[in-house]
Amino acid sequence: MSTLAPAMPLKSVYPTPWRSRALPYAFLLPAILVTLLVVFLPMAEAIITSLYDLILWKPNASRFVGFGNYVKLFADPVFWTALGNTALWIGLTVPLQMGLGLIAALLLNREFPWRGLARALIIIPWALSSVVIALMWRWIYDPNTGVLNDILVHLSIIKSGIPWLADPATALYAVIATLVWQGFPFFAVMILAGLQGIPRSQYEAASIDGASAWRQFRHITLPGIAPVLATAGLLRVIWVANSMDVIFVMTGGGPGYATHTLPLYAFIRARQNLDFGYGTAIAVTFTILLGSIVALYILRTMREVER
Repeated sequence: MSTLAPAMPLKSVYPTPWRSRALPYAFLLPAILVTLLVVFLPMAEAIITSLYDLILWKPNASRFVGFGNYVKLFADPVFWTALGNTALWIGLTVPLQMGLGLIAALLLNREFPWRGLARALIIIPWALSSVVIALMWRWIYDPNTGVLNDILVHLSIIKSGIPWLADPATALYAVIATLVWQGFPFFAVMILAGLQGIPRSQYEAASIDGASAWRQFRHITLPGIAPVLATAGLLRVIWVANSMDVIFVMTGGGPGYATHTLPLYAFIRARQNLDFGYGTAIAVTFTILLGSIVALYILRTMREVER
C-alpha cells in the first residue's frame, strides 16, 4: 500500500509578500545599472564639460566659465542657422517619410503578383548603410556625371546640370530627399503591420453600407493605424533629429553653413575644432530642445488616447 508524500508547507511554495514585491525590481536592476552607466553617466559628464572653456589643444588654459558657453550660443549666428536647418530637416523629412511609407504600405497591402518579392525589395533602402547611401546619392547629384541631371536634361526640364549639393539654395533639400528615400521603408513596414491587424469585416460592413473608398480610409484605416503612426513618428523624429552621417558624407555641412544641423555643428566644434566645452554646450542645448518636443508629443498622444 503506497503512502502519500507529505504536503509541502505553503511558506516554502509561495514567496513572502516583501519578496514578491522586490522580485520585479531585482529583475530590472541590471538594466537600470547599464542605463545609468551607458546613458546617464556620459550625459552628466557632458553637462559638466559644457560648463568649462575646454579646448583640447590648449589644455592648460582650461577654466570654469559656468553658463558662459550657453550665453555664447545666443550671439552665435551659426547656431541659429543650424537651429533653423534642424527644424526644416525634421519638419520635412519625417512627414515625407510617413506619407511615402503610407502610400507604399497601402499598395503592398493589396493583392497582386509577386507581392512577397515587392515587400522584400522595399526594405533595401532601410537595410543599406548610411554611408553607402550618402555616397550613392552624391554621385546621383553630381553636376557632371550624375544621373539625375542627365534625366532632367533629356526630359528638357533643365538646360544644363545643376550643382545640387554645391548650391546653398538646394543642398539641404537634396540631402532631405536622400534621407526620405532611406527612411520611408521603416514607415511602410510599420504601417503594413498595422493594416494587417484591421479586421476585413469592418471594410465589408462599410461597403455594404455604401461607404466610399475615401470614407473607409478616413473612418477605418486611419483610426486603425493611428497608434502605429504615433509610435513610428516619435521614433523617426528622434532618429532624424540625431542623424548627421548622411549630411557629413554628402556635404560636410556645406556649402558654407547651408546644411549645418545642431548635431553636426556640435560634432564639428568638438571633434574638428577640438572645442569640447562649446561643442558639448551645443549638444546639451539640442538634447533639451529635442526632449521638450518629445515630451510634448507624448503628452498630446496620451490625451488623444484618453479621449
